[in-house]
Amino acid sequence: MATIIQGIGAAAALSSSNSFDSKRFHLPSRRSLSERKGSFLVVRSDGRVIPGSNPRGRRTDQLITNAVAAKADASAASTASKPGHELLLFEALREGLEEEMERDPRVCVMGEDVGHYGGSYKVTKGLAPKYGDLRVLDTPIAENSFTGMAIGAAMTGLRPIIEGMNMGFLLLAFNQISNNCGMLHYTSGGQFTIPVVIRGPGGVGRQLGAEHSQRLESYFQSIPGIQMVACSTPYNAKGLMKAAIRSENPVILFEHVLLYNLKERIPDEEYVLSLEEAEMVRPGEHITILTYSRMRYHVMQAAKTLVNKGYDPEVIDIRSLKPFDLYTIGNSVKKTHRVLIVEECMRTGGIGASLTAAISENFHDYLDAPIVCLSSQDVPTPYAGTLEEWTVVQPAQIVAAVEQLCQ
Repeated sequence: MATIIQGIGAAAALSSSNSFDSKRFHLPSRRSLSERKGSFLVVRSDGRVIPGSNPRGRRTDQLITNAVAAKADASAASTASKPGHELLLFEALREGLEEEMERDPRVCVMGEDVGHYGGSYKVTKGLAPKYGDLRVLDTPIAENSFTGMAIGAAMTGLRPIIEGMNMGFLLLAFNQISNNCGMLHYTSGGQFTIPVVIRGPGGVGRQLGAEHSQRLESYFQSIPGIQMVACSTPYNAKGLMKAAIRSENPVILFEHVLLYNLKERIPDEEYVLSLEEAEMVRPGEHITILTYSRMRYHVMQAAKTLVNKGYDPEVIDIRSLKPFDLYTIGNSVKKTHRVLIVEECMRTGGIGASLTAAISENFHDYLDAPIVCLSSQDVPTPYAGTLEEWTVVQPAQIVAAVEQLCQ
C-alpha cells in the first residue's frame, strides 16, 4: 500500500498539468424489454427531450420532462442564446474533475473501472490516458481496502476522489468512512486533514433492484466530520465537484442515477459553488417546498399544476445535506409560514426527519401549520417497475399535500 501511495505521489509531482389527479396515480405503461434496452432520453433544462442511444441499456426514458414551473418558462426559452456550452450532467462532473486535476497535481482518482473503462457512468472517461494509471487508479473489487488507501493517501498530502461505482457498494467501506475518514482530523488533534471526496451514483433507478437502489444519505449524516452535498443539475454538479475537491474536509457527493443525462448550458468561465448553500429554484409566497436531487424535478412538475390552481410555491433545492443552510431555509419559512419536505430518502431517520427537527427547533414560532414530509416508503425497492414507482414520492402526492397545507 505504501508503495502504491508513494507512486501516486510521484506521478502527481511529475504531472504538468403535464396536470395530475391528486386522488390517484396514472403510472406509465410497461414497455417491452427490447424498447427499454435500446435508447435513453436526454432531458434538457428547458424541458425538451432529445432521443439518444444507451449502450448500457438503463431505463432512463421515463425522466420527468415538464419539470419547469411557470415562473421559469420565460428564462428557459432563451437558454439556447446564453453564452457558455451545453453538457450532460455526467459530462459536467467530468469537466469539473478534469479541471481540478489540471490545476492541482495532488488530485487523483481511484475506484473500480474508473481508469480505461471510464467509470460505470463515464464520469472519468478519458482521464486515464491523459493523466496515467497512477493518478487514475483502477482498483480491485475491495471497497473497504481502496477507501482506506485513499484516506491514507489524503493523510500524506494527496487529494483523492473515490468512486464507489454504486453508492450501495460503499456500505462495505462504512468502517473506513465513519471511523477514519470522518474522525481522524479530530482524533489526531488536528495533525491530519482528510481532503477526500467520495462520490458515485445512487437513488432509485429504473428497475435496478433493492440492492442497487440505495439512498445512503441517512446512513452517513450522523458521522461527525463529514460534509454531504447532492447535485441535481449540470451546473451545480460541476460547481459542487470542484468545491468538494478543494475542501479540506471529507465530502460525500451524491449523484442520482437518473439525472446523468440531464442537459444544461453552463458558463465557459471557471466557477466554484459553496458546499453549504441551498439554491432558490423558484421564489413563491404560499408555501416552502424543500427538496434535493431527483425530487427537485418531481416538485417542479407539481409546481406547474399548483400554479395553474392558484398556488405560489417557493421551491428550494437544499443541496447541502450536512450542514443545512438554515439561513436560506429560515428566511423562506419566515415568509411562507408553511413547509413541505420532499425527499427520495427513507422516511424513518432520513434527511427529511433531520430537516424537520432543525426547522422545528429554530423556526417553530413562524409556522402556521405542521411540517409535512413526503418520503419513500420504508420497504426494499421492488424490481417490478410499477411497484417501484409506488414506493417513491410522485408529483400527485406533492400537489395533494400542498392543497392540504394551504387550506
